Order: sequence, then structure tokens, then C-alpha cells
Amino acid sequence: MLKNKIALITGASAGIGAACAGVFAREGARLILAARRARKLEKLAADLHAAHGTDCHLLTLDVRDREAVNAAIAGLPANWESIDILVNNAGLSRGLDKVQEGDAADWEEMIDTNIKGLLWMSRAVLPGMIARDKGHVINLGSIAGRQVYPGGNVYCATKFAVRALNQGLRIDLMGTKVRCSSVDPGMVETEFSEVRFHGDKERAASVYKTFPPLQAVDIAETILFCATRPEHVNIQEILVMPTDQAAVYASFPRGTD
Repeated sequence: MLKNKIALITGASAGIGAACAGVFAREGARLILAARRARKLEKLAADLHAAHGTDCHLLTLDVRDREAVNAAIAGLPANWESIDILVNNAGLSRGLDKVQEGDAADWEEMIDTNIKGLLWMSRAVLPGMIARDKGHVINLGSIAGRQVYPGGNVYCATKFAVRALNQGLRIDLMGTKVRCSSVDPGMVETEFSEVRFHGDKERAASVYKTFPPLQAVDIAETILFCATRPEHVNIQEILVMPTDQAAVYASFPRGTD
């Protein structure tokens, strides 16, 4: 169903973004891969071409930079302009501080990436989808956009915003055939915790030892499911949790050994 469709994936250099690139390539999509780390994008594109013959266009891009986002989309070659699917995956968390102890730089990075970055990409891509009267925006949300946990304050607020923006966009797109979805994972084992703890690999690894977490490919397959429904079906939001995690604050300590 995705043969020769163009999918733009942000945060594509690792984690869920790279996994999305893999499953979309498997289904025959053409990929615009956007991320800050050019070398990782180049390696991913080479791997996908070797495995699936995938045609990739690379954008070394920081979604926080509105002018750069606009220039990247406006500057796409003619054969890459008609984006069918936008996966707003780029996002991150920083720290677990209480508000009264929080780091303003961490807050700004989360807000600028998770909320503004999603807005800048959507604003740049949506007019073309609406003009063609087809397309699908898929936003990566989180269980943190439904439930708040200790130390999650600002990160949770950004994901609550993603959920609200997705719901608002669904209303804004009424009367068009452009769809939007939010995929909201529970705990997923990616670089997420390493980024949150500013590169502390040991602390990050400890997060995933209490029970088997979701893997990036689990979420990628869920995103693919949303993207491949019939035209009259819109998966507005979907929550995906590990079996041992009932809520953000309730899990069974099974261990992972």
C-alpha cells in the first residue's frame, strides 16, 4: 500500500525514527529522512538501499529551526515535493528535576523540539497535502501525554500538547482527505533515557531492567498500521504499552534477564 509513496520522517537517525524508515522501506515507500546527525542518516540510507533498493532523500535538519524547516521543504526537488506521509517523530526529554529545581535550557530544548518542531514541520508540509487533498500526518505522542509522573513535569506538558494539537488538527482538516494520527507509546528502549540523563549510559540502562520494554520496531509497526488503513479510516490516536506496564506509574517488576 506504500509502494512509491513519499514519507518524511523526522528524528530518523536512530530509535523509533530509524525503525520507521526500516518498515516503510520494506513496504516500498520512498523516504525523506530528516535529522541532525548527517553521518547516521547516510549510513541508514545506504543500509535501506542495500536491503530494499529504497530511494532516499536526506535532510540534515534541526526541527527547532523554523527557517531551516521552511527552506528544506521549499527546496525539495520536484520529484520529492508531494509528501504523502509526515511522521513527526523528533523529540526528547531532559532531566527529572522538580519545577523549582529545573534547568531552563532543558525546558527550552524540550518545548522547542517536541512542540515547536512538530508545528514547524506540520505547517510547512500540510499546505501541499491539503492542495492535493491527500496525505497523513502521524505524530509521536507518549503515555506521558496522558499521565504525569514525578519529575516528568515539562516533558509531560509537551506531550499533553502533542495530544491536544493532534486533536485540534483533526478538526482543522475536516472537509479534506488529509488524515492525522497520534501514536502514544509507554516505555520504549531507545536512546531516550541516555538523552534524558545527558549521556549517562549506566543510569539510562537501569531504566529498562525492571520489565521487558517495547522496542522501537514495535512502535514503527504501529505507525505503519496507521499509515496503511483504507482512505476512509483515520486512527486518531492509539496507546501502546509493554505487557508489564499498566500505567506510567504502575508496572510489574518482572526483570529482563
